[in-house]
Amino acid sequence: MTVLTILIRAISRLNAFLGSWVVSPLALVIFAVMIWEVVARYVFSAPTLWATELSQLLFGVYIVLSGGWLLLHRGHVNVDILVARLPPRRRAALDMATSVMFFLFMAVLLKEGWIMASASFDSLERSHSAWNPPIWPVKAAIPLGIGLLFLQGLARFLQDLQILLGHAPTDTVAQGEPL
Repeated sequence: MTVLTILIRAISRLNAFLGSWVVSPLALVIFAVMIWEVVARYVFSAPTLWATELSQLLFGVYIVLSGGWLLLHRGHVNVDILVARLPPRRRAALDMATSVMFFLFMAVLLKEGWIMASASFDSLERSHSAWNPPIWPVKAAIPLGIGLLFLQGLARFLQDLQILLGHAPTDTVAQGEPL
């Protein structure tokens, strides 16, 4: 097993684990919070101050942390009418060429996300609602999620490099290899 293959698998396993065991359960937590709000509001006539805002904050974390998992499973929206017809090596070359834009975009997002999260953490930022929860942990998830997406983009770039060099793809985690 080459160093590239080990790196690709490590990144892919990290995103597979986090997506399956950390991020996915957040959907159940959001669902439970919203069910609680509905029951509290309509059964007990006692709406909560916190349920709607908590579900929004959790959904934000869910969205930003799911990018790496989504890229691992190639779930992002593509317009691949022509690209799907290309042979694997040409598709890999095209993916590598267009990944320059991806990495530039991720670098800008990471920088700006870090600045926003740092400012929020430094001031221990809180919401301005009646419940007033801390929102700095949610903003801290932004650079973390961007970092995971960046790493998975790197793994995909390395896979394309392997294909371009004539090696077999190493997309084993996405194909269901156990963690």
